Amino acid sequence: MMDNLRSAANNVVLKIILALIIVSFVLTGVGNYLIGGSDDYAAKVDGQTINRAQLEQAVQSERSRLQQQLGDQFSALAGNEGYMKELRKQVLSRLIDDALLDQYSRKLGLGVSDDQVKDAIRTMPYFLTDGKFDNAKYLDVIARMGTTPDNYAELIRQQLMRQQMIQAYTATGFTLPAEVESMAALTMQQRNVRLATINVKGLVAAQVVTDEELKAYYQQNQNSFIAPEQVKIAYIEMDAAAIQDKVTVSDGDIEAYYDQHKSDFTQPERKNYSVIQLKTEDDAKAVLDELKNGADFAKVAQEKSTDIISRKNGGEMGWLEPSTTPDEVSGANLTEKGQLSGVVKSSVGYLVVRLNDITPEVVKPLSEVKNDIATLVKQQKALDEYYALQQKVSEAATSDNESLASAEEAAGSKAVTTDWFTRDTVPAALNFRPLVQAVFDGALIGSDGAPGSNSDVINVEGDRAFVVRVISHKPEAVKPLDQVKDQVTAQVKRQKAEQQARMQGDKLLVALQSGKGEEAMKAAGLTFGNEQTLTRISEDRQLADSVFALPQPKDNKPVYGMSADSQDNVVLIQLDSVKSGHMDDKDLQAFSSQMLTGSTGIIFDSLMSNLRAEAKIKLGSGASDMQ
Repeated sequence: MMDNLRSAANNVVLKIILALIIVSFVLTGVGNYLIGGSDDYAAKVDGQTINRAQLEQAVQSERSRLQQQLGDQFSALAGNEGYMKELRKQVLSRLIDDALLDQYSRKLGLGVSDDQVKDAIRTMPYFLTDGKFDNAKYLDVIARMGTTPDNYAELIRQQLMRQQMIQAYTATGFTLPAEVESMAALTMQQRNVRLATINVKGLVAAQVVTDEELKAYYQQNQNSFIAPEQVKIAYIEMDAAAIQDKVTVSDGDIEAYYDQHKSDFTQPERKNYSVIQLKTEDDAKAVLDELKNGADFAKVAQEKSTDIISRKNGGEMGWLEPSTTPDEVSGANLTEKGQLSGVVKSSVGYLVVRLNDITPEVVKPLSEVKNDIATLVKQQKALDEYYALQQKVSEAATSDNESLASAEEAAGSKAVTTDWFTRDTVPAALNFRPLVQAVFDGALIGSDGAPGSNSDVINVEGDRAFVVRVISHKPEAVKPLDQVKDQVTAQVKRQKAEQQARMQGDKLLVALQSGKGEEAMKAAGLTFGNEQTLTRISEDRQLADSVFALPQPKDNKPVYGMSADSQDNVVLIQLDSVKSGHMDDKDLQAFSSQMLTGSTGIIFDSLMSNLRAEAKIKLGSGASDMQ
């Protein structure tokens, strides 16, 4: 498989596609981990340094992501030293992979154009009005997303790059028809079963619980009865969007911005090339002679080019800007439409290049971009006022740490006071991770329930900021037994009922498997229900997994098993028969595509394995915490 990968990668156009993946890592922040030169490094990848600060930043980012995703569960995991070492190890491994991909990209000399990004954004349905791109709607939507046009464009760039890479690799893969049919039959297999359910809920009422059992369960499960930490806070909010509504922009402001940023409104010169790739110099010379004698370039490319991607399009590579044109193509120095190069030596063989067309550099007139500039200038003015307000409020909150009175005066608005809330019940207006962390990390909380100190300015997404003050605090505590007695009683009864149901199920299963099930089932007041058909994708996954784990019946004798349903009831299973699955041609084709897509992941894994095997990777003292 790696041989196929290397063969596919050995052409000019695929170089460009591969570049898209690598550039996306750099533009979305991963590149920040791959620069820097501290001697206290975490790893060196073929001489490229990943220093300790970069690793710590990446680990903190991953911690924050997991905290947001798992909440209190992650707090428990974070207390496990072994888990945190493994987390650091995984983060460093990812940074090393990023460095390897970055180096591989540079080795291939890859690049990417901005045109695809612009076209993709302009066709997205949520930016359209009456079927046409609406720039005002676009700016409004991404502002509410808490991002900027540049950052959003890079996000779209990353998505397009991944799509192109997947398409490039998938085109080189295949699955055997027999393999697909066999897997489809197994996936769509059906099993006919009868079920008998021991209802746990029906057994709960009959359970008797002693005070000793309640106390024992409470002592063993105190973490289940914790009253979470609670706070009341006062806060002042600063919002750049609200400031922007009051900002005015003059024509002079717009003209000054246009003159200072004219390059932002300039489309650089672009050239459309076609290329024919050959293995030897003699082959390239022969092709060049054909073309000079009037042969059709596209036809020759389709018949003779070794570039498996561009030859499908008659050798055409599409529109490229100077910054995204491979060196061997730009080095041909073609300047006129229809001009042919000589034989060009490259790292992948020999090329013959034709310049199909040229679009000159174009500067958009002020009249065309005036509205866009007005929006940008208005945003910038609002941000300037917003940051000035932050500084003013910050100084006031710091100089008068006994209350928010001075900060209120500086902000020109009164502080808002909340009711009690926990980490899990943060008011929607305050539910931002930096703010929640600041409130609950302890630094703002006073001792013995007294009011705490003022925070500094806390910036959150969407160009908003807060200054907060914890005015009341209740620490986390275990609720006394008398407050949770009813809850404990219900849980103990449920636990005893589940144990009784499992014991009863075990006995009945033994009787069924030994041929004495009819009497045992009758004595228990249970019968198997009507036959039903289960598949691997049945709604009750736990039950389906148990059914498909049973051996197939032989000699028309049923097979018995035991499982649990989604309500944790004990379920006895009688498996009567198994039927092979079937897909029609349309579904089989879709299934084959899914299998092929799955194999794409194997190709990427192979690529990374190969890059790691060939690289010199050295761990430094910055990685000592995981060694």
